[in-house]
Amino acid sequence: MMKKWLIIFLALLMVASVDARQKPQRKKVAVVLSGGGAKGMAHIGVLKVLEQAGIPVDIVTGTSMGSIIGGLYAIGYNASALDSVARAQDWSYVITDKEDLRNQSLSDRKKQSTYVYTTGFTFGKRDHTAGGFIKGKNLAELFQQLCYGYTDSLNFSKDLPKAFACVATDIMTNTEVVFHQGRLPQAMRASMAIPAAFSPVRMGDKVLVDGGMRNNYPVDVARDMGADIVIGVTLSGKEKTASDIKGTMSVLSQIIDINCVNKYEDNIAITDLHFNVDPREFGTVSFSPQAIDSLIRYGEEEAMSHWDEIIALKKRIGINESFRPTILHPLRPKVMTEKQRVADFVFRNMTPQDESFLKQKFHLRKTDSIDAQLEQAITTSMRVDLFYQTAECRLVPHDNGMRVILSAGARKSMQLHAGVRYDTEEYAAVQLGLDIPLKTAIPVSTDVTLRLGKRLMARGELTVHPRSFTRPTLSYSFRKNDIDVYLEGDRSYNILYNQFQAEFTPINFDMRHFNVQMGLRWDYMHYRNKLGAVGSPNVALINEHFFSYRARIEYNSEDDWYFPTRGARFKSEYAYVTNDFAKLDDNTPGTSSTGKTRGMSDVSAHWRKSFNFGSRFTLQPMFYGRLLFGSVVPAVFGNTVGGDWFGHYIEQQMPFAGIGNIEYVETQFVAAQLQAQQRIGGNGYLLLRMASAQQSDKARTLLDHKTLLGGQIAYYYKTIIGPVGAAVGYSNRTKEPYLFVNLGYAF
Repeated sequence: MMKKWLIIFLALLMVASVDARQKPQRKKVAVVLSGGGAKGMAHIGVLKVLEQAGIPVDIVTGTSMGSIIGGLYAIGYNASALDSVARAQDWSYVITDKEDLRNQSLSDRKKQSTYVYTTGFTFGKRDHTAGGFIKGKNLAELFQQLCYGYTDSLNFSKDLPKAFACVATDIMTNTEVVFHQGRLPQAMRASMAIPAAFSPVRMGDKVLVDGGMRNNYPVDVARDMGADIVIGVTLSGKEKTASDIKGTMSVLSQIIDINCVNKYEDNIAITDLHFNVDPREFGTVSFSPQAIDSLIRYGEEEAMSHWDEIIALKKRIGINESFRPTILHPLRPKVMTEKQRVADFVFRNMTPQDESFLKQKFHLRKTDSIDAQLEQAITTSMRVDLFYQTAECRLVPHDNGMRVILSAGARKSMQLHAGVRYDTEEYAAVQLGLDIPLKTAIPVSTDVTLRLGKRLMARGELTVHPRSFTRPTLSYSFRKNDIDVYLEGDRSYNILYNQFQAEFTPINFDMRHFNVQMGLRWDYMHYRNKLGAVGSPNVALINEHFFSYRARIEYNSEDDWYFPTRGARFKSEYAYVTNDFAKLDDNTPGTSSTGKTRGMSDVSAHWRKSFNFGSRFTLQPMFYGRLLFGSVVPAVFGNTVGGDWFGHYIEQQMPFAGIGNIEYVETQFVAAQLQAQQRIGGNGYLLLRMASAQQSDKARTLLDHKTLLGGQIAYYYKTIIGPVGAAVGYSNRTKEPYLFVNLGYAF
């Protein structure tokens, strides 16, 4: 019996030996991806070609952008999925600290479309997000979503479909830190924390920044992980000269490039197949759709130029030329594209009042599922409504669904907003905003705004944020106005006056697309001076105050504040203006006494709709007007037209294509405008506007007067500081062309 089992054992041993000779174990293959900011999009193109050639990948290492592309590749995104992810992101949002206000109120969205820079401050506690111009919270949130299913603490070699490691630099010891385990989104975020640009990631006593400072091309890390064959990708173009160093970003990029030579030559020497992609005209911050498309293509072209070497490498790996690796995991991991069942919600580092606020606002007690949209809305509300510096949502598998863990960072002591602009009417202007939350059971915030320029403005606002959408508001503002008024294109007079204004708005429903307000306002006008040309109309300069009852409704579903391609915008307001809450004084020049008359009714509205034809051309019809009723119409409330925006220089100003400056018109004014908008390239916009209007001192005679006609052609480029461009217009009222140059957001 023993002899029989011995014979069987020897036979099996021989078969195994023969099979091993016939099917030798292939070598482990690593892909190493270097850092380079936006230039790292070229990695995707190289990965596409490697997949096409059938190269199996067992290990992935990377630095900075290479850690992001590599980390996602390691958890299951193939090259095609990475291509889709890269193109789907709004990188102008991702690489900033702007809030995703698509689901927030109109007032919050307007604020984001006014200021260039926003940052939060935390006093009295250690701010772990400090140390960089950009805190990187949007990047961190993006990584959290893309790495769904791999956000807990993991061993990157054992718990991921492909073994992974990435590199960061500890600036406390100037040493290289290699992540083999931990939370994947946090490791990726630390690896790409470009010094000064992004805040570092703090872990214990370590302060971690971009790994490129110590090891930008970590082939040695891949070798230490057991790689037999290394395929590496670097991103360097022609050597720079002194004339190439222009501006802050180019200086910073050059400093990083110089420091990135650590280990570079040594790691090149131990690379089996090396691809160096020349990014050509693109740099570390070239995240435009055109740049991403080109960089991915450059990566493909570089890899294809080495096609014969790639195929020859398969033999060294131990596979034949026709081999294609079996996909043992999805082309991309399961992300929050579908709703996930919720087991329970867990709140960390939040007060009971804040927990109650979120539960009521988002109906969490009744919510049994969550998706990416709801997750985004909750974390945005934690930062915007509750003033937390950071907010994180993690989904952890639980008994009967997902446990949703909502973690808050330190609460902001205040939030600073800064805006700057220039135009040919007002020249330079700066606006600063300061949001300060109060420590109350129901969230209450104060908003202080200061505007410096030809028009000086200071404003303070107190807003209550109850658990519903209602936001009762009390505000007080001071404006020092310096206004040039034109008559048929010629400057007629300049008027200087101070305006003091207080407004109480008990009804203020501020929702995603709607804003409904009802309240009472007090205005006091203190006229300082009037300089008029010969023959200018006589305008009374009598200091006066007004009380007005106001109701406003606003709707805005447009996809962009300045250059919408879809959606609609509507605003309507009614005001009843008095001197004593009931009637209005007759202060008409030339009268010997002041008489009382009924108040003035002010009815205004505008509506605009975008119709998209293809991906670049949009038609936008707009109808608007303002009708003033009453025997007395104070000059300060009279109708004015001119410029590109409603209420730009004075509150009642209405735009009109072809008129660049402020012109007074009759008390009854209605207009229509048609705008053709053509997108050129990624961020350029060519605009053609045609407008017509009717005006009269009585509504019934509107059509009896000459039609006001105007046209304008403009080109603007959309930048991070707002629209930059110029417009040329002409109207049959001014009868001469005008040029208007604008740099920055309107405020």
